[in-house]
Amino acid sequence: MTEELLRLTVLGSATPYASADNPCSGYLLSSGSTRVWVDAGSGTLGPLQRYCGLDELDAVWISHLHADHSADLLTAYYGALYADIRLDAPIPLYGPPGIADRLAWFLSNTPVRSPIESAFDVTELYDGHEVTVGSIRLTSREVAHGIPAFALRAEAAGGTLVYSGDTEPCARLNALADGCDVLLCEADSAEPVEGHHTPEDAGDTASAARVGRLIVTHVGRSLTPQAALARAATRYNGPIDYATPGLTIPISPLH
Repeated sequence: MTEELLRLTVLGSATPYASADNPCSGYLLSSGSTRVWVDAGSGTLGPLQRYCGLDELDAVWISHLHADHSADLLTAYYGALYADIRLDAPIPLYGPPGIADRLAWFLSNTPVRSPIESAFDVTELYDGHEVTVGSIRLTSREVAHGIPAFALRAEAAGGTLVYSGDTEPCARLNALADGCDVLLCEADSAEPVEGHHTPEDAGDTASAARVGRLIVTHVGRSLTPQAALARAATRYNGPIDYATPGLTIPISPLH
């Protein structure tokens, strides 16, 4: 049953803009034949295609509407409707309230609203939203980022991954991550700042939630990945990795 294990593939982890070798936030979750694109930060549509096409996605899940987490939805719209893709139905898209209108009016340069629903079947997230996509169960909790923003718990074949999205430390993230196998947590800020984790905060969240493994992502440009890992390790004594683009790991149940 190893082919049914939940797998995480890092498409990109840069912020607030892509680097030469690292797109912004984007991840592919897979289990068996199920594929979910989690966050569509700028530059992530390219590497996504190494693993699957837009017409092979079962869903897209967006944590919040800052461009480094959502901008490639705009190019995905054109790809889905006006290129070589032939969708049998619009791609299920789960995202914050208002996502459809934000995308539609950004795409439009006329008084006529763009038909975003032709490409995406939009469902707005709310705190506690749950849905099963193929073999993956997705649970969303609202977190603290200053705008509507969500963290995600993904479960399949007994393995559990929690993705923080962008948030300062908060009780809802701790509760969502409780006992998970892998916590994919942002570590944006070198110093404490509203709306984000420092690396130390990421370590504290991982420890408080008793997670099996911490993967640090969304590391700001004032930090190196090595520094973020070292700082997180002062607060969490489990295994820690950095979300290097192309990293693929199976999420197996804790023993």
